[in-house]
Amino acid sequence: MRITAVHPLWAVEGGRVTIEGSGFSIDPVLPEVRIGGVAARLAHASSQALTVIVPAGLEGGRTAVRLEHAPGETAYVEMGAPLATGLHQVDNPAFDAHGNLYVTYSGSRGQQAPVSIYVVRPDGSREPFVTDLPNPTSLAFDGAGSLYVSSRFDGSVHRVDADGTVSLFASDLGVACGIAFGPDGALYVGDRSGSVLRVEDGRATLFASIPASVAAFHLAFGPDGWLYVTAPTLAPRDPVYRVSPDGRVEIFRDGFGRPQGLAFDRHGNLYVVDALAGENGLYRLRPDGRDPEQVVAGGALIGLAFDPTGGVVLASSDTAYRLAEGFGAVSAPRPA
Repeated sequence: MRITAVHPLWAVEGGRVTIEGSGFSIDPVLPEVRIGGVAARLAHASSQALTVIVPAGLEGGRTAVRLEHAPGETAYVEMGAPLATGLHQVDNPAFDAHGNLYVTYSGSRGQQAPVSIYVVRPDGSREPFVTDLPNPTSLAFDGAGSLYVSSRFDGSVHRVDADGTVSLFASDLGVACGIAFGPDGALYVGDRSGSVLRVEDGRATLFASIPASVAAFHLAFGPDGWLYVTAPTLAPRDPVYRVSPDGRVEIFRDGFGRPQGLAFDRHGNLYVVDALAGENGLYRLRPDGRDPEQVVAGGALIGLAFDPTGGVVLASSDTAYRLAEGFGAVSAPRPA
């Protein structure tokens, strides 16, 4: 038996990693694969490829992938380390300019959780940040470094001061989900019932219409000044949309199963989380139009955020994972 490749090269627990090679013995007994010394469940096996489910409980970093009966054959995968657990994310987490990560406990509709937003410091310590906001949904920083958060509970967006004090920024925004600040300084808000709203001076106007989502809208502005949107439905495949500065909607890339959180890196590459079972992971879409490339295998991921100091954090509904290798940083908002 011989291992020739492993892909993708980055993973978090629950992801599907494929080991390619030759001479894998699958009859009468399937080979045993271990990742970091822990047995990994086989999802697919042939003489040339083995697909396994990444087990839970692994430490982060460079981790060995071995075949039990081929001790000389070793490959490696870069594992994401759990950074924060006990969360309830609906969209991307968010980094400030100092490398502090903000994560949510959104809860079921109308639920008032003891803590709405936590801040995770660069050293990994976690502190309560906001305690009185029902259903915090999406997070975004403006150009001055102030944090904003949407609430799908009452269709509002709030500004959060540095001490965690919350003040109303805009209301009557439908089922307010994804939020993003545009190049024009205005806040754009996704109403999952089928609208993207432009909010300036607390007043909302219709910017674009997108098919309604069964989950949430997710928004990110690209370096081209266009707004990129995902809106998962019950269809077998969903696209990534993009919206021109004058509100014209077009399909940017089709074929995703259940696209959710999205973000751009500093090189203009778009990263999209696909949460469809069997295809879960993080995909990279390069500006040159090449087909999406899966770069991280993951479980039921929801969103991502690039660390301004390098690396990326991926979020499932309840856990945030840090991957420090192989990813560039994006421009972060400057502190006020």
